[in-house]
Amino acid sequence: MEQPEDKKQGHKNDHRHRRPHRDRDHAGDRPSKPADRGEGGRNKRHASGDDDVDSARRRQDKVTKRGKDWGKDRGDKRETVNKEKPNFETSGKLTEDTNTFRGVVIKYNEPPEARKPKRRWRLYIFKGTDSLPFLPMHRQSAYLIGRDRRVADIPVDHPSCSKQHAVFQYRLVDYKRPDGSMGRRVAPYIIDLNSANGTYVNNVMVEPQRYVELFEKDVVKFGFSSRDYVLLHDTSDANQRLDEETAA
Repeated sequence: MEQPEDKKQGHKNDHRHRRPHRDRDHAGDRPSKPADRGEGGRNKRHASGDDDVDSARRRQDKVTKRGKDWGKDRGDKRETVNKEKPNFETSGKLTEDTNTFRGVVIKYNEPPEARKPKRRWRLYIFKGTDSLPFLPMHRQSAYLIGRDRRVADIPVDHPSCSKQHAVFQYRLVDYKRPDGSMGRRVAPYIIDLNSANGTYVNNVMVEPQRYVELFEKDVVKFGFSSRDYVLLHDTSDANQRLDEETAA
């Protein structure tokens, strides 16, 4: 049975009317998707931008920290370089305990100007009115005087004397000639090693740890010993007289 024309037309019209609705719906939906995509893209771009900023800050912090540490390292190295190193070499002080002989520490070091004399000096020893054999004093540059016989070159047994009492030392020194010119000679000196009762030259106590020049006929005493040590040499005028008295 055939349908009326109106119904056919109605179906066709409904078709035509429904298509635009579908198109509008699709058209209406389409813009929302790009909008969503655009918003998502913007969010991603913002996120990546924040990541870049954070990365840049982290890199900057690392560079700053390295710079600070580098500066500290340089300062530490500078301090290490400028720090004075300990010195263990011999100082040359007269009382430096650096010499040991026969298990005994010697309280004295000879000075750089120490020399053996060419002149034949002698020490004549007197105990009261008695004279003792003289001591030749030209074979060494220095003589240690004291009670410790293990190390003393000239032993002194009086209890008032110290174990290492004094040193008889020859030194090369400058001197002025009678014509005003300068020369050099080896001269005898005495130095007290900070003894308990002192060293005397011509009955005057000498200052401890100071060189005192000795001259011909000077009289040296140690502590409260009654012995006198008279300094002469082989060509002294009094030397012959002393020898004659000793022989008599």
